[in-house]
Amino acid sequence: MQSFLCLVVGLISAFSLSGCIGENYDFTPPSVTLSASSIQLKEANINWQSDKQYKKETKDILSLARKQKQMSVNSGQRDYIEFDSEDYRVEEISIWVWQQDKKVKLELDKNRNFNFPKEKGEYLIEVDLYTDSGSAEYVGNIDIK
Repeated sequence: MQSFLCLVVGLISAFSLSGCIGENYDFTPPSVTLSASSIQLKEANINWQSDKQYKKETKDILSLARKQKQMSVNSGQRDYIEFDSEDYRVEEISIWVWQQDKKVKLELDKNRNFNFPKEKGEYLIEVDLYTDSGSAEYVGNIDIK
């Protein structure tokens, strides 16, 4: 009876540990989506250190942003910055819009909500993320209707 009990305890332990061994964690920089408008932003500059070093340098982020598919949003529309993973500590997030050479910072609340500008027109959008794992910059192209 005692050997049967040891066998059962051993099998339960083996099955419990096998779930931990098979885990595959992703420590790459996150993807960024503006949730309400379903706009996927493009990585521009990355300096990320986690399980390995991730680097990407874009000299002209505005040119990269212009090349992205332009997405329409409503004037003053409320949106939310969403990351596909968050296995890092966020230190700061900033969101900006560019119209020609004018750069305007949008107000971001603690829940990562913000409002698009009320002025209609074509804009480029930039999100800057600073974490304990490094920094990442993302861009997109929007048309405010």
